[in-house]
Amino acid sequence: MAETDSTPSQGSIVTVLVSALVTGLLVYIYRRIILRQIRRSIWRTAGEDVVLVHCPTPGFLTPNISPFVMKLLTYLRLAQIPYKLEHDEPMGAKGKTPWITLNGQDLHDSQLIIEALAKKFNKNFSRGLSEEEKAIARGFTMMIEEHIAWGLRVWRFIVDDGRTILEGMKQPFYVWLIKPIFVRSQKAALWYQGLGRHSPAEVQEMVTADLKALSKYLGRKHYLMGDSLTEVDCAMFAFLANILYNYNRSPYYDIIKGEFTNLYHYVIRVKRRLWPDWDQCLEKTKCK
Repeated sequence: MAETDSTPSQGSIVTVLVSALVTGLLVYIYRRIILRQIRRSIWRTAGEDVVLVHCPTPGFLTPNISPFVMKLLTYLRLAQIPYKLEHDEPMGAKGKTPWITLNGQDLHDSQLIIEALAKKFNKNFSRGLSEEEKAIARGFTMMIEEHIAWGLRVWRFIVDDGRTILEGMKQPFYVWLIKPIFVRSQKAALWYQGLGRHSPAEVQEMVTADLKALSKYLGRKHYLMGDSLTEVDCAMFAFLANILYNYNRSPYYDIIKGEFTNLYHYVIRVKRRLWPDWDQCLEKTKCK
């Protein structure tokens, strides 16, 4: 009896490859074109001048695990601009979160969004500051978002191995599988940014110096620039609250609670004023 050759023919292999490519193309078209059009038709029902904030789902300990999302939401509450949350597309065209849709227009980057909203709704809370004070506020904002933020990532991904990402919010099962890849990519980003080239102890010293600068400038004032909240407080509150609620294993939690206690009381003060419904905004519960 002649043996049967079980090796797939070249034609069958080509058929499988073509089928896979066609399937992948159809999935791509559905997700990137059709599904997006469906979502946009739904987003248009948000209402005129209602900010639709695209961001990750709420966290277990903070209304959002991203301090940049918290910064934007805190500004929207300060400005009393109506907004709704949308979690289907948390990452925008620039690969960043949050991003917003307002009256059919997409805006990206929390700082650029706030500046655009301030113009549109006439909600510039730094208007009363002197030019010198505006320069100081901008300097602190940059220190928080471009130095403290990266320093916190060093602890999160190099020291703590990304555990807070999984602990802070509900994640699809596959996130647990790709966590090592994601952590590796974040470590690479930290290396290229620069802080990842330093030891954790060196970075801790730098971030502690930043926190000390915030503490000394805040002093006994209610808010960073005085008796009234300004835009810089939105960033400051967001990152300090992130430390106190999502980084309680980090040395920065102990430093704020033990050494720079005015920063701790500052977070509680802003939280009580702008986030009285904090607990209702956690996990699956949507903010009103």
